Amino acid sequence: MPEPLRRDVRLLGSMLGDSLVEYGGRELLDDVERLRHAVIGARRGEVGIDEVAALVDGWSLERAEQVARAFTVYFHLTNLAEEHHRIRTLRERDTGGDAPVPGSIAAAVEEIAGAGAPADRRQAVLDDLEFRPVFTAHPTEARRRAVVTAIQRVSDLLAALNADPGEGDRADLERRLREEVDLLWRTALRRRTQMDPLDEVRTAMAAFDETIYRVVPRVYRTLDAALDPATGARPPLARPYLRFGSWIGGDRDGNPYVTARVTRDAIAIQSEHVLRALENTCARIGRELTVHATTTPPSAALRDRLAAARTAHPGRFAEIAKRSPDEPHRQFLLYAAERLAATRERDADLAYGSPEELLSDLRVVQDSLAEAGAVRQAYGRVQDLVWQVETFGFHLAELEIRQHSGVHEQALAEVRAGGPLSEMTEEVLDTLRVVAWIQSRFGDRACHRYIVSFTRSAGDIAAVHELAASLDNPPVLDVIPLFETGEDLERAPAVLDGMLEIPAVRARLEQTGRRLEVMLGYSDSAKQLGPTTATLRLYDAQEALVAWAARNDVRLTLFHGRGGSLGRGGGPAGRAILAQAPGSVAGGFKVTEQGEVIFARYGHPQIARRHIEQVTNAVLLASTDAVQERARAAAARFRPLADKISDAARAAFRGLIETDGFAEWFGRVSPLEEIAELRIGSRPARRKAARGLEDLRAIPWVFAWTQTRVNLPGWYGLGSGLAAVSDNGRHLDELREAYRSWPLFASLMDNAEMSLAKTDRAIAERYLALGDRPDLAETVLAEYDRTRSLVLGVTEHERLLANRRVLSRAVELRNPYVDALSHLQLRALKALRDGVEDDAERARLEELLLLSVNGVAAGLQNTG
Repeated sequence: MPEPLRRDVRLLGSMLGDSLVEYGGRELLDDVERLRHAVIGARRGEVGIDEVAALVDGWSLERAEQVARAFTVYFHLTNLAEEHHRIRTLRERDTGGDAPVPGSIAAAVEEIAGAGAPADRRQAVLDDLEFRPVFTAHPTEARRRAVVTAIQRVSDLLAALNADPGEGDRADLERRLREEVDLLWRTALRRRTQMDPLDEVRTAMAAFDETIYRVVPRVYRTLDAALDPATGARPPLARPYLRFGSWIGGDRDGNPYVTARVTRDAIAIQSEHVLRALENTCARIGRELTVHATTTPPSAALRDRLAAARTAHPGRFAEIAKRSPDEPHRQFLLYAAERLAATRERDADLAYGSPEELLSDLRVVQDSLAEAGAVRQAYGRVQDLVWQVETFGFHLAELEIRQHSGVHEQALAEVRAGGPLSEMTEEVLDTLRVVAWIQSRFGDRACHRYIVSFTRSAGDIAAVHELAASLDNPPVLDVIPLFETGEDLERAPAVLDGMLEIPAVRARLEQTGRRLEVMLGYSDSAKQLGPTTATLRLYDAQEALVAWAARNDVRLTLFHGRGGSLGRGGGPAGRAILAQAPGSVAGGFKVTEQGEVIFARYGHPQIARRHIEQVTNAVLLASTDAVQERARAAAARFRPLADKISDAARAAFRGLIETDGFAEWFGRVSPLEEIAELRIGSRPARRKAARGLEDLRAIPWVFAWTQTRVNLPGWYGLGSGLAAVSDNGRHLDELREAYRSWPLFASLMDNAEMSLAKTDRAIAERYLALGDRPDLAETVLAEYDRTRSLVLGVTEHERLLANRRVLSRAVELRNPYVDALSHLQLRALKALRDGVEDDAERARLEELLLLSVNGVAAGLQNTG
């Protein structure tokens, strides 16, 4: 472990130890330490796993809960220390040397410039550049908001402590840090009440307020500097290419708590946050821009606008002018800040009517400064504000609506019948009315995408357009098909053919320059087909859709519905982009960002900036002809081999989940049903009341397998697939070459390797035994052994993650501590599965189980 990281972990761990002693006496800390040493010894082969289980079983339930809480808090603190070390590492890499940092925007621009592509082709790639992260409320963030904010306070103090304070300040910082660690220990770690959708909206706003709003102009500045180092002393070359979206408060597929009223309130909350941010920024720049009229005279256009402001609001403007005499640029920006406040407060007499009005004012200020020779003032902080307005508007993130195709089918039947409408149909129509209201208030851009989940035919798209047309004031809509199952992915081009026959779709294509968006679902396809076949089926769908778009002169955007976990299409974003089918990126990438991923990627400014730069780097490179040609050639060469792997992998996966009694066995060996009690989101775990796997959402499917330390959705079937083509080594060289030269296959193997590294066979075996189905347990474990062996053979690694030293170290250091929580969870799970008659004892066991679920999620840094 690097020394700075070791120092932070020891400091936070010792402070937590002190809190344990103060809370429960030395005996509590001794029990925690006994378990810690036992699980480490078990990893080294010095202690039997049964001895560890006996230690845990010997405690009272109260003591077991306290120990589970201790390990969970320890993981929160360790995660924090690792985040700080990651930030240190990013700073150390940014040395300002001749070579740009790998994976950065500057590196991509340099590579494109040196690749020999014509200047117009390079410019076309930059002109098409777009990254659209869409935040969703998918319930995968297991931490309470109170815990997240407590961790943030610890983070701020640790950062201050690592900034070399004086001795007096250091002593005070350490005292305050102890106080916050103690508070975290004493804070309830899981929610006691169910979240509602607006809670989820407000939670996401924290990422925008604290990070994203400030990071966006820094990212644009980085791109601008990569294009020409004279950034800030000339008009910008970088245009805003980030467009944030949100499903939070708009995604009603299977969530009865998301209503039209919630959607209206969600956009209002978003608007409040961004208008307040723009107001504060504008006021700050206005106060700082103290250029005098004699050194920087205003332009004629600025004088005209100042005169108009004095006429329209003489009292307000006189007060501003009194505070800023002979500083016209400052006066006008302070006036603009007041107008933003009025916009937020709905004061129609002073408010801006649209973001475009504000941009017009800011550009007049810019032009005036530049005309007076103050180019650095024109294209410095004022330009940053321009970029923020262009990116966020007055709505912050584009709110997207999602609903199931079956709901529209039923609603349209009722509308056509002309009789009384059900509550469900009224809600569908009210949602469309709210979309129209949002557009009238914030413009069409604020909310116009309507996603139809489980799209089976063009009729599912036509239904939404017909429902909207039945209203007196129909909204502008881009109705987006979402293809989720293997069959739906295969028929996607045929569905799009049908969409071109819908008059409303044709009219919208003409209005948008023949732009069309299609969403691909990763989670349900992986749950249905297994990770290997789903990966290839999604690649095939992309290829087919790219070809369809070329035939029909359509500018296609593919929206990737990826989850955070490997079993739901997650993994490193940059690598995933480079593994997409050639032509499918085309300068733009749109993807969902879910649950714990939001705060992992956007919770800290430097990490958020690095993530956005890595995605931008990958999008730019994936859009170049050279990268696409290499990927196309590799796919043509290795696809027959991949198809054989896929057929065998799918057969193995389906063979497992179609085994009689599998669903019941899965429910017994995992905390599947108990996970709902974590109350980590407003959405139910199942779309319907049925108890089968088909209606189980992908998130609890993955979450439950993660808790059992099996991580089955990330690797199951791949071993059988590789075994089907390995032929005792005859094809091994070809598999290795595919791994080296085909990004898609490399991504598939690397993701499986990462998932296998987070699997623990010995612990998993104890979970699987709870189901009393040795045949199923043996099948899963045999496939694990097969997959692990063959993945190592193909990657030529001596051990899992051998080529990813930092990640490997993190997993190896965490595993023993996760083992401790798994043993505590196993104790509770086994007792609950055996049956407990005493209500009080059952309640304590359920509390222990849920505490351990929370802790394992923190330890593995992954839920669903």
